[in-house]
Amino acid sequence: MRAIVYPRSGPSSVLGLTDREPAAPGPDEVRVRVAVSGVNPTDWKARAGEKPVEFGEVVPNQDGAGVIDGVGSDVEDLKIGDRVWLFLAANQRPTGTAQEFTVVPANRVVRLPEGIGFDVAASLGVPAMTAHRALTVHEFGPARLAPGTLEGRVVLVQGGAGAVGHAAIQLAVWAGATVIATVSNDEKAALARAAGAHHVFQYPHGELSAKVYSVAPSGVDHIVEVAPAQNAALDVEVLANHGSIAYYANNNGDEFTAPIVTSFAKNVRWQGLLLYTVGRKALAAAAEDITAALEAGALPVGAESGLPLTWFSLEDTASAHDAVEDGVTGKVLISVADDLR
Repeated sequence: MRAIVYPRSGPSSVLGLTDREPAAPGPDEVRVRVAVSGVNPTDWKARAGEKPVEFGEVVPNQDGAGVIDGVGSDVEDLKIGDRVWLFLAANQRPTGTAQEFTVVPANRVVRLPEGIGFDVAASLGVPAMTAHRALTVHEFGPARLAPGTLEGRVVLVQGGAGAVGHAAIQLAVWAGATVIATVSNDEKAALARAAGAHHVFQYPHGELSAKVYSVAPSGVDHIVEVAPAQNAALDVEVLANHGSIAYYANNNGDEFTAPIVTSFAKNVRWQGLLLYTVGRKALAAAAEDITAALEAGALPVGAESGLPLTWFSLEDTASAHDAVEDGVTGKVLISVADDLR
């Protein structure tokens, strides 16, 4: 089978195409014939990092979708022929989705509802599960998402045109929230609206807080934050009492400061989140709720749905990583098996 590997950390040029025998699934594992591999910022950052490469060499990419073609012992809920989506395939493992067949723990494999395309499926994983977590950490909010669970709440998505922002908008709308999104330009504003955001404001803008309060006079309940170093003061200003700020990235800076008095006066909850360390319970809950949203048709992708797709071939995985690193808008996908798509 064809596989993309890197034997050492470094720029995208360390990625190379190789040929190897597919591995057999062990206990509690399944083997998936990969149709589409999804690329996230964490994929190129892991490859480019300074840490030594574990396992001798690594096949990159955490997310993907395909068809199960092998099942190990002790796997009961999945079977050969199931269409599935994958998450955290390469987390603490050498086998990501940038290859024709990948072996993954069964608890990181989720059966796809009928009629859901592999383009949608490979766009889930890290972005959708991060968005789910961000929307379920409020002190008095729901721990699970379903229609009506966010009814009466206002969600502010900072960076509504990114992959996580896109998923947060879709999931929050599906759950009944009023959604405000911020973006940097007109093109991204159109994408946030296409995703379903009820109100879209551009930054930087001196009256941004006033615009938010015009929609939410009592403040917003949940903030999904991609750039706390840039937005911390604004977040605290527009947040309602007991509101939560869930931050998942360090765009525009590695450190942030926040107004102390206003933060404690509002009982603000600052909630960091990282899927790799969030725990199995949160991951399982996200997988179940995302599947329900898929069944409801709530998570479409493509430019018309607010998430443009940029495609690459498996051989051109290095360019796919470069595109994500360069900040391409939307989702970068790698076509691994054209006959499955």
